[in-house]
Amino acid sequence: MASVVSPIESRANFGILLVLMSQLVLLVLDVSAKWLSVEGLPTTEIVFMRYGMHFLLLLLLFLPVSGRQLFVSNNLKLEILRGTCLLITTGLNFLAMRYLPLTVTSAIQFTSPLIICALSGPLLGEAVGWRRWLAIAVGFCGILIIVRPGSEAFQPAALLSLGCAVFLALFSILTRKLAGVDSAQTQQFYAGAMPIILLLPVAFTDWTWPSQPISWVAFFIMGAAGLGGHFLNSVAHRFATPATLAPFSYLSLVYLSIASWLIFNQPPDEWFVLGVAIIVMSGLYIWLRERQLAKRVTALDTET
Repeated sequence: MASVVSPIESRANFGILLVLMSQLVLLVLDVSAKWLSVEGLPTTEIVFMRYGMHFLLLLLLFLPVSGRQLFVSNNLKLEILRGTCLLITTGLNFLAMRYLPLTVTSAIQFTSPLIICALSGPLLGEAVGWRRWLAIAVGFCGILIIVRPGSEAFQPAALLSLGCAVFLALFSILTRKLAGVDSAQTQQFYAGAMPIILLLPVAFTDWTWPSQPISWVAFFIMGAAGLGGHFLNSVAHRFATPATLAPFSYLSLVYLSIASWLIFNQPPDEWFVLGVAIIVMSGLYIWLRERQLAKRVTALDTET
């Protein structure tokens, strides 16, 4: 029997709010992963624990409520592909964190909205207007200001973050394709299961336990933060398209810059502040544009 899935709704502002909430939760994940990378834990181990705790918490929270419906997918192939994209995204991101500041890895990743816009047409059949293209392009200029050619962001490790951006875009597209097809709980089940299955053969080959109490906290909290953040993100895609939501994930750069400064003593410079200001303004423009379009649709429905 197919699982009961909530339908797609056109509520862009609510979707944007959920994305902003998810970014705050995922900040905990990024900081924890960076901390463990600095301590020297293998990347495969960090990724495995991130999804291991994710998977365990998911079963504890949703299996008693959903039962076997938690495992029932209406498009298993897409779920497997989405989970694989998420594993590659996370692995590349955590590996890049070993060599680059959090702000730089995240800034490079945020080329993904451009990739999403390019793929939304052929993969989702959704039109992206020139105004949104322009706003996202402006946001991309902000990223270029942050990472400046010739800076540390353009060392070879930056290619890891660029690859992460490609698979992050594919993950976002697949999340939208699964919205209204599988429930958010089922999506999170496969998002946790696929990385565990794929990493199991190599996860314990170089296992290293944390050496500090705070590292143990980071070791176990990653999964909860990942589950919560990605669950909110999955639900958000039921209310708005990836091209609408993607620019707002830029705001996580603000959160990450503060965390990078306070926790890792890597303060943002003036170029980063300028770039973030441009990125935030582009995101606010998208939000205002969505409100304007929503008002037009409401007015037309009223007239009809």
